[in-house]
Amino acid sequence: MKFSEKWLRDFVDPALDTGELAHRLTMIGHEVDGVESYGDGLDGVVVGEVLDFKKHPDADRLSVCQVSTGEGDPVEVVCGAPNVTQGMKSPFAPAGTKLPNGMKLRRSKIRGVVSNGMLCSAIELGLGDESDGIVELHADAPAGQPLSEYLDLPDHSFDLDLTPNRGDCVSVLGIARDVSAMTSTALQAPEISPVKATIADEHPVELVVPEGCPRLAARVIRNIDLSARSPVWLIERLRRSGLREI
Repeated sequence: MKFSEKWLRDFVDPALDTGELAHRLTMIGHEVDGVESYGDGLDGVVVGEVLDFKKHPDADRLSVCQVSTGEGDPVEVVCGAPNVTQGMKSPFAPAGTKLPNGMKLRRSKIRGVVSNGMLCSAIELGLGDESDGIVELHADAPAGQPLSEYLDLPDHSFDLDLTPNRGDCVSVLGIARDVSAMTSTALQAPEISPVKATIADEHPVELVVPEGCPRLAARVIRNIDLSARSPVWLIERLRRSGLREI
């Protein structure tokens, strides 16, 4: 099971750093297989808006983009991503920025056109494995806002190897309950109001050993829409918890 550390700390925030928290979880039986960092080293990377783009005059696979950083004149950037479009919002690293992979960007001339930075892919930012295009942010992302602030970073993703008898911990809230008990830290459980069913769909369930499961409760949910209406923090925390937006 994977979960976002920031999501967990919304429910329970013990006075433990990431490494100590991982150790304590393992000691109470929730073996931590790994902890992955997200968003380290993003200083200087901001939300950029592609105001306009055109083909590079001397390279078929490159584009020359005019990028707004929210203030001042647009900056000219040479981009090789196939998914760049006018009006899209994407992470922009200006010249002088040092990316998480150690590469320091500089103002450079690419096939005769000066590029003043880079529109970034997920792999260049250490935020995923995608490298075939630049990251497309929501249309309402404010140009110029620090990317780490917009995406609620930095964060860590914990990967737990739960034992089969701990079905109560297959959720962030379930883990938070154990952390609360383990550290004597108050649990800030969310208040969730009942949601009335709007469909009558059912899913067949066979209880092979009924005495082992005297009660089962479930609901069929359809048409989940993680679109621009969903808050960015939710989509990002779901992604850091091992789920992808489709």
